[in-house]
Amino acid sequence: MTASGITAQSTPARRGKSGSISRDRRWALRWSYFFLALFAIFFLMPPLYMLITALKTSAEISAALLSSPQYLIFFRNSALVSLIVVAVTMLISVPAAFALARMRFWGSVALATGVFLTYLIPETLLFIPLFKMFALFNEWTDIQLINRWWVLLLLYPTLTVPFCTWIMIGYFASIPKELDEAALMDGANYRQILLRVFIPVALPGLIAATIFAFTVSWAQFLYPLAFTTSADQLVLPVGITTTLIKGDVFNWGQIMTGALLGAAPPLVIYAFLMDYYIAGLTAGATKG
Repeated sequence: MTASGITAQSTPARRGKSGSISRDRRWALRWSYFFLALFAIFFLMPPLYMLITALKTSAEISAALLSSPQYLIFFRNSALVSLIVVAVTMLISVPAAFALARMRFWGSVALATGVFLTYLIPETLLFIPLFKMFALFNEWTDIQLINRWWVLLLLYPTLTVPFCTWIMIGYFASIPKELDEAALMDGANYRQILLRVFIPVALPGLIAATIFAFTVSWAQFLYPLAFTTSADQLVLPVGITTTLIKGDVFNWGQIMTGALLGAAPPLVIYAFLMDYYIAGLTAGATKG
């Protein structure tokens, strides 16, 4: 048999194989789009329902809510707490992660694991001992910490610092050691290495940690519910719930309007920084 005959016989087989692959690919794409559509419908229904409810019969009442001094106080408290907690979290997490990832010392691996395990302890187990600690502190010093919005600045970092530190440990560990070794040879100290080498390189990880800290601080419900009671000390999630739900009367229009506006800042942040957030979480979960 000639070479041309072999080629002629093998061509249909190749075409059949490629045709089978293309059919499998088309079916895979169809199923992917089908499940993606189901996923989108399932997760977009709640905010869509919230929007419809907010704009329904109580549109004027909802508009009055937005301009009310009480709502503005809730929003201000949430913004202040979230921004300050983010700053405190990053000031603690970044140096801690750098030390655990690069400055190897006895027990550093166990300490890094312990930092992440601390995050796994739910706040439902922490708020009771924390409440008792604050009550005892009040007895000893006569300083009232409970029912102050700034007490949340002490509570929220117990949730944000461990996880942000873990993210940054993974991201710092993924940076080649040749960079800091070259900086050390050039005479840089560890503070300069962190500020001039690691932070610029680890920008996606920093953004991911910052977004996480802001989201947790903005949406936290249990701690402000337990530690703040006065209307002028409440943050947005608790303020909306406690002031707009009176007994068995639910002001759904106002509740949905407040919930939508409360969810707007995190949504805007995720919309513009989603790529950095995914990159930072991926590196933190797979490296180190």
